[in-house]
Amino acid sequence: MRVRYGVPLGVAAFGAACVGYAVGIEPRAFRLRRISVPVLPPGMRPLRLLQVSDIHMVSGQRRKRRWLQSLAALHPDLVVNTGDNLSDPEAVPELLDALGPLMAYPGAYVFGSNDYYGPRLRNPARYLMEKASGRHGLNGNPPAVGAVHNPWEPMRDAFDASGWADLTNARGRIKLEGCDLALTGLDDPHIKRDRYHQVAGGPDPGADLSLAVVHAPYLRSLDAFTGDGYPLILAGHTHGGQLRIPGYGALVTNCDIDTARARGLSTHTVDDRRAYLHVSAGCGANRYTPARFACPPEATLLTLTPRSR
Repeated sequence: MRVRYGVPLGVAAFGAACVGYAVGIEPRAFRLRRISVPVLPPGMRPLRLLQVSDIHMVSGQRRKRRWLQSLAALHPDLVVNTGDNLSDPEAVPELLDALGPLMAYPGAYVFGSNDYYGPRLRNPARYLMEKASGRHGLNGNPPAVGAVHNPWEPMRDAFDASGWADLTNARGRIKLEGCDLALTGLDDPHIKRDRYHQVAGGPDPGADLSLAVVHAPYLRSLDAFTGDGYPLILAGHTHGGQLRIPGYGALVTNCDIDTARARGLSTHTVDDRRAYLHVSAGCGANRYTPARFACPPEATLLTLTPRSR
């Protein structure tokens, strides 16, 4: 009897190649996405907003540091950092070195859970289980026990010293050339630190444009921002699904937003109000799951343009 090994060996080789690519190549294939969003008042000049998110810096990631530094050559009008900067408590100096050139520009930030707490080794299948049960982060799950606390205070102090607006359950105001910009932010809903009642009330009527910023795009936050009339919401957290199936998309989002909106520009509607939503796929990953597939690490340059009259 002749035993045929061709097909099983071919499948195994293909699988090994995919794993090698997902771990060794794509996580370092950084890219810049460019999109336009029509949210400015008619007649205003376009604004270039650079969003960076989910850096998850680990000591020794020199290529990521150089790529982040290179983004300053875009000369954005504004930088918005939507959190999860760390995946290593020793990496704060390297993170600040990576972001140093961008901190020369006007900016704003919110934090994510991995700014406060270090990552933990966990079974990746739990993300699918949490999706099926509707229990994500601390939203319905028991509080974290024995979590590593990251040194987030020096990072906050450096951002503040650069002039970036801290939007941790807070409002901020930034005056750009030709635009008076108001921003409203929340602390991370993934670990129940969001306090919308502290910032409720909708866009600032005296500003040319008001933006909303949050790390994890949980529906309660999106509903609140949209219902209050914000035209654009910026978020991160999902990693775009991190492992996507070509032709299908993301399997999970690690929050309660649907997988169709795991990355990129979409809309969110509450009653008769609609907001644009941009979810960054981020440029890093948890140090214990450093893989990406069909979801390259990214930053996004959003060109805000005048809306139609």
